[in-house]
Amino acid sequence: IPAGSVTALVGPSGGGKTTIARLIARFYDVDAGAVKVDGLDVREVSNQWLLNQIAIVFQDIALAHDTVANNIALGNPQASRDEIVEAAKSACIHDRIMRLPHGYDTVIGGDGGFLSGGEKQRITIARAYLHNAPILILDEATSSLDTESEREVQRALDNLMQNRTTIVIAHRLSTIIHAHRIVVLKNGELVEEGTHEELLALGGEYSTLYHLQFADRP
Repeated sequence: IPAGSVTALVGPSGGGKTTIARLIARFYDVDAGAVKVDGLDVREVSNQWLLNQIAIVFQDIALAHDTVANNIALGNPQASRDEIVEAAKSACIHDRIMRLPHGYDTVIGGDGGFLSGGEKQRITIARAYLHNAPILILDEATSSLDTESEREVQRALDNLMQNRTTIVIAHRLSTIIHAHRIVVLKNGELVEEGTHEELLALGGEYSTLYHLQFADRP
């Protein structure tokens, strides 16, 4: 995956998309071959070095029972309040935070309390901003959101993806049409790869997935 590019992993459930993302982050190791970051085998570098290289935004949102500021600061515990605010602005969540009872010092429960799904997701995006890692993994980051929330979160993600190497796992193909490369996985195998236009012209697995999702569109 070239540095600075956006690579999308798509395909039916169980195809291996999340497995690849978790291998890159070394949640577990490969049985054969190697996963390398900047030419370095992830098994031969320190966990801290790898942690500094990668930020992950999951579909399942993990918030702590703490203030909004401290939830964002999990991305960088040494961050100043100004840096936390800048991260929130980049994640398109600052204005909503300022409407909370105590702003950034409002305590939210582990489930996010009175925040919507899209707002909670933007808190985690702000956290990723603060982490400022060169590699970004987005694992179904918008799949559980309604259309309006998805639009706001996608705007925040587009900001976050700037100047980073990004791997996007997505069921909603509308979110990855402009990826530099789309990789189609099925039953643990890479079956197709190319741009959106190339894969549509191929008329294979990706084309089938696309037309199923957009059957009601011209």
